[in-house]
Amino acid sequence: MYATTRAIRPTWLLAGCSLLAICSFANSADAFQPFLRPNSLVISSSTYDNTQGAVQNLQVGSQLPSASTETTCQPFSTAVAGNDYVNVWNNAGADPSFGVTSEITLTDVNASSGSVYQTLSVPTAQVDTSFSSKSELGLHIANEWYGPVLTFVAYGGAGVGALDASNSDAVAGQDPTNPVTCFFGNTYAFPRTIVTVAQDGGIAYTPTVVFGGNNGRNALYSPDAGTYYAVGNANNGTTTEYDQGLTNPDVTETTGLEVVNPLDWPTYNYGTIPAGNSEQADPMYASVAGQKAGKDSNYRGVTEYNGALYFTKGSGSNGINTVYTVTPGLPSLADANSSTVSIVPGFPTDSTKETGGNYTPFAVFFANATTMYVTDEGSGNSTDQTTHAGLEKWSLVNGTWQLDYVLTNNLVGTSYTLTGSDGAYPTVTTAGLRNLTGEVRNNRVKLWATTSTNSASGDPGADPNEVVLIEDKLSDTTLPANEAFSVIQNPTYGTVYRGVALVPSTN
Repeated sequence: MYATTRAIRPTWLLAGCSLLAICSFANSADAFQPFLRPNSLVISSSTYDNTQGAVQNLQVGSQLPSASTETTCQPFSTAVAGNDYVNVWNNAGADPSFGVTSEITLTDVNASSGSVYQTLSVPTAQVDTSFSSKSELGLHIANEWYGPVLTFVAYGGAGVGALDASNSDAVAGQDPTNPVTCFFGNTYAFPRTIVTVAQDGGIAYTPTVVFGGNNGRNALYSPDAGTYYAVGNANNGTTTEYDQGLTNPDVTETTGLEVVNPLDWPTYNYGTIPAGNSEQADPMYASVAGQKAGKDSNYRGVTEYNGALYFTKGSGSNGINTVYTVTPGLPSLADANSSTVSIVPGFPTDSTKETGGNYTPFAVFFANATTMYVTDEGSGNSTDQTTHAGLEKWSLVNGTWQLDYVLTNNLVGTSYTLTGSDGAYPTVTTAGLRNLTGEVRNNRVKLWATTSTNSASGDPGADPNEVVLIEDKLSDTTLPANEAFSVIQNPTYGTVYRGVALVPSTN
C-alpha cells in the first residue's frame, strides 16, 4: 500500500532557503562527521532571548491580549512584569495566551555522559518555538534510504521575541474569536511547520494550517507510509461544539492527530483523524454547554511501533487522559476521515471531568511487543495527581496492558535553584517526565527523558529543566529497589530542554 523508499528531500541547495527549500548545514568543518551520529542522543532545547522582536520593548503597563467574544474584542490586559527571564512569565496571569518565541537548538551528545558532539541552530528566519510551551519540540528519528532523519514541529515566520505566537492563528483571518487575533489583527498568523533534519544537517520545511490557536507538540515521519503524523491542540477562541464551521480552516477539526503530506505548501494537504473514542467515550461531553470543541483530542505525544500509531492525552479538563491508537495503523491522507481512534486496552477510560484524572501521560516507548514505557508529567487535576508521575512500565497480558510499576527514584521531588543575569529563579522541583526515547540490549532497557517541573514562576513551562537517564531490567514486573535516575544534562539558567531522540546504530 505504501512506498517504502519515498524520499522527503527532492533537492539540495547550497545557499539560501525558502519554506519549500532544503538548507545545507552551515559548518563545512563537520562535513565528514554526520550530525546524527549513530548511537548518539539528540536533544532539542531553547534559550530565552529578550533582545529581539516585540519582547524587547515589553514593560510593566504594556498592553497584552486578554479575552474576546465572537463579535467584539474585550478590553486588553496590561503587563504586570517586564521582559526579564525571572519575572516575565507572571504576565501569563494577565494574558492567558502569553508566550515569547525563541530559537531552536538541536544538540547531538554522547548518550551516556551528555558530552556534546555537535550543535545545530535551526534558522530563526524559518522557524522558532514558544519558549514556555512545555509540550513542544518532541523529536522522532526515522531511517530513510539516505540515512536517519529527525522530525519536529515549530512555528514558521514568527521570529525570535514574538509575543503569543503559540496561541496565534495558523493562517490569516482564521478565528475572529481568538484574543490574539483581536489584539494583533487577523494577519498575525504563523503556519505550524513540520521540520525534518537529515544526517548532513540539511533541513526541510512543511508548513501546515493545522493546530491554529494553539501548538503542535510532536511529529514523526513514517517511511512506510510516506507521510507525517503530527499531534497537537487548537482553538484559542470561544468556538464550541455548536459553532463548528465558524472558523476557516475549522479549529474544531484541525486538531488532534493529523496526517500531513511532506512539502504540502501551499495546497494545505492534511487530514484530521476524528477524535472518535476520545470524545464519544466521555460521558459528560454532550451535556456540557459551551465546551470548546476539539479539546478532547488535545494530544501530546505520538510514536510508531510495529506498523501502528500510539498517542497520548494528558492535559486539559475534557475527554480522557490516556493512551490511544488508531485504525488503520498508518492511515494515509485519504484514510484520515474514516479512521477510528480507540483507547489501548488496559489504559484509563475514565473522564477527567468525572474523576479529575490521575494519569497525565505524555510519551510512549516500546521495548518490545509486550513491554511499553509511558512518561507521566504528574500535572493532573486530582489530589492524587502524582500517583503515576514518573516513568510507568506496562506489560501486555492476555491482550490487555497492565501497569507493573512507576520509576521515580532520584526524580520526583528533587529540587534545585539557579541564579543568573536576571536574578534568582524560583526554586524548581521535578514533578515527572515528558518526552522519551530508549534502546534495548538483551535484558536491559536504557531510557532517556526530559523532566517536567513545578515552581512559583508565573509559568512553570519556562522552568530550567533536565535530561535524565535510567536503566531498567526488561523482564522485571515488580518495582526494583536499586534503579534510579541520573542527570545527563543539568539545568541551565534561561534554557529549557524539550525533546530527546536516540540515533539508531548503523549495525
